[in-house]
Amino acid sequence: MSIYKLLATAAVTATLAACATIPQPLQGTYTDISTAQAQQGGAGGSKVRWGGEIIKTEPGPQETCFFLLSRPLDSETRPKMATDNDSQGRFVACRAGFYDPEVFARGRELTVTGTLHGTVSQKVGEYDYAYPRVEADVVYLWPKRVAVRYPPGYYDPFWGPGFGPYWGPGWGPWGDPFWYQPRVIVVPRAVPRGK
Repeated sequence: MSIYKLLATAAVTATLAACATIPQPLQGTYTDISTAQAQQGGAGGSKVRWGGEIIKTEPGPQETCFFLLSRPLDSETRPKMATDNDSQGRFVACRAGFYDPEVFARGRELTVTGTLHGTVSQKVGEYDYAYPRVEADVVYLWPKRVAVRYPPGYYDPFWGPGFGPYWGPGWGPWGDPFWYQPRVIVVPRAVPRGK
């Protein structure tokens, strides 16, 4: 086998492995449209894959609607962790059936796929907000992110080998104000996934 065939095979395998990180129910091709663009109208019927943080879950007689604070999606289509001012607006996703508001609780991360179907006006404080509405095919509830705190002095693998009091200027307990501070590492914990 020539080196070129070997490299081509390796490249194809790596590409397929990279695609495999998206959960199967969320895979597919979707329109690249933001919630702000959908709010302006004219995108009805577009297939979208959006995600965010649940603001509230409202079960009705036939369907459950999820009001979400939209967030950008990462390479796995999970909403990225919140940072200051990274919201992409709000949207509402509705799916047939009952979804328990105690499971689909405020602050949980959700990714949905479905078809845009107009807007729904609802108050945010005293403001009438036009939520783009998604008729959801898939509602994917992500596992909770769990913050793990380690005691002071615990070895932190992200610092690398050899870091210590004699590493150099600014390092160790004499130069690093965070030396004795506990580190926070986020570890996902498995919980049942949505339908």
